[in-house]
Amino acid sequence: MTTLPNEALVRFQELMEQARQTDLREPAAMTLATVGTNGRVSARVVLLRAFDERGFVFYTNLNSDKAHQVNAHAEVALCLHWDAIAEQVRIEGTAKAISHHEADAYWKSRDRDSQIGAWASRQSESLDARETLDHRIAEYETEFRGQAVPRPEFWSGYRVEPRRIEFWSSRPARLHERIVYELHESAWSRRMLFP
Repeated sequence: MTTLPNEALVRFQELMEQARQTDLREPAAMTLATVGTNGRVSARVVLLRAFDERGFVFYTNLNSDKAHQVNAHAEVALCLHWDAIAEQVRIEGTAKAISHHEADAYWKSRDRDSQIGAWASRQSESLDARETLDHRIAEYETEFRGQAVPRPEFWSGYRVEPRRIEFWSSRPARLHERIVYELHESAWSRRMLFP
């Protein structure tokens, strides 16, 4: 695995910090685009929960549509757009399962309600009525009362190892600044793009 260039990582860290200083409700929200086995593209918003020189991490139910799509076709795209600071970052790369150790560590940092919710939700399956979900939540609250909620085997994360990352900065007259880093074999290149 080739690591992200330090210059790109530092810029991403600075942008994320700027976004966190705004009144954005969820600065870690990013669009994840995947391809299904039918060849159709699907996109949804997920939360960026970690990033470093190895890539960008999100978590999910491994029985969800997104996980099935990632497992079938690991090439994905991410997009973070922070209107409040007029910046966008586009990332393309390969999604790979994270280690059990990493998943366990993040799981322990989650609110108990979110942990119970992960057990109760059969993500992406049909739900006959909200009461069914409420009943499942109550069952797991009872099952795990008085103890730590363990991470279910069907819940973990993926790291998107980037091969392309583009920084887009808004400029007047739509003459935006675009800088892209691309991985070619084991070396990164940097270039500017026309807006």
